[in-house]
Amino acid sequence: MRYEFRVVGTVSQTLAEAFPEFDNTAVSEQTLFFGPVTDEAHLYGLLVRFQSLGIRVLEMRELPD
Repeated sequence: MRYEFRVVGTVSQTLAEAFPEFDNTAVSEQTLFFGPVTDEAHLYGLLVRFQSLGIRVLEMRELPD
């Protein structure tokens, strides 16, 4: 599965490095993270990681293969 996470603000490169499994790009005061998610446990772990780093997720969606 591939997912995209749209988060609030432009995330610094240092903070983005906390998500090495994802590519990221900044778009109009938001940052998109996208890449593979192996299973449901990985997905929930990512959400916890975003939260623990103070990154607010606006949208999460599964991408077509």
